[in-house]
Amino acid sequence: MSATNHTHKDRTGGRPTVSVIIPTYNTATFIVETLESVFAQTYRDFEVIVVNDGSPDTDVLEELLAPYRERILYFTHENRGLAGARNTGIRSARGIYLAFLDSDDCWLPSYLACQMKLFEEAPAIDVVYSDAQHFGDPALTGKTYMQTYPSNGPVTLEALIKEECQVITSCTVARTQTVVNAGLFDETFRRCEDYDLWLRVLYRGGRMTYQKKVLGRYRSHPNSLSKNAMQMAEARIAVYEKAESTMDLSEKAHEILRRRLRQAQASFDLEAGRNFLSAGEFDRAKESLIKANNFFNRLKIKAAILGLQFAPHWTRSAVVTWQRLLLDRG
Repeated sequence: MSATNHTHKDRTGGRPTVSVIIPTYNTATFIVETLESVFAQTYRDFEVIVVNDGSPDTDVLEELLAPYRERILYFTHENRGLAGARNTGIRSARGIYLAFLDSDDCWLPSYLACQMKLFEEAPAIDVVYSDAQHFGDPALTGKTYMQTYPSNGPVTLEALIKEECQVITSCTVARTQTVVNAGLFDETFRRCEDYDLWLRVLYRGGRMTYQKKVLGRYRSHPNSLSKNAMQMAEARIAVYEKAESTMDLSEKAHEILRRRLRQAQASFDLEAGRNFLSAGEFDRAKESLIKANNFFNRLKIKAAILGLQFAPHWTRSAVVTWQRLLLDRG
């Protein structure tokens, strides 16, 4: 199904500097807060594109969007994931720059002004991201995105692979042509589609940087890590395998990539082991944990493996009680 444009008839013909791309799926609860944060920007030269990714809450969403219809471009299509929704927005964008914002996140009023100032000061830069304040999860109260997912040093391909720099896409502005040249988001990915894009941008010679100013608010949903760890590890495996097969990397970068691939596989096995254990599938749990610990070599995982050998039911009870035991990075 092709996207349907629901914009108004009074749009001016002038090209905006920035196109704000907001994909939405089951986030009607948050969309007003997100849009209000955009329209509160001190920087005004932008258009707003909202893409409904085949959301089951469409009726509620469109009712909430009704007061904004004169100020937004609104598209709908069948569900294609974040990558597909963002690509729909990009293909419709008229801006020289693209500002990505998920529909449950927000910007502070100075966000676009500060980001665009950085482009003015460093015209060779292609992509800029900033820090954001966590909200929504009491466990992360008072912390920022870069405190939990650091960015240190220059943003290079190797730094991104090693996760020395971690991009928050909801606080990212990129040159439209840079994203187009990189091939847009890969719609075969339902997770980590942004990570894949930024790797390709850097591989093609794009220049990325960040500022540590807190310019956004990043909604963290409680327990999202434990619920999605297996899928996230699986997605990272796919991204690394794609990079390995499509990028002509230096030997150093290749070794870094191979190690990250092994780590992602071990993370997948670790979460699989915890899930098997919780389900009482003790033999499969032990097998997965042994594979994971071949990489991690952690005492806690060794203890769980030993427990499965001599007291599987007690081990299962302990892990259910302390759900994050095997996910502890310490």
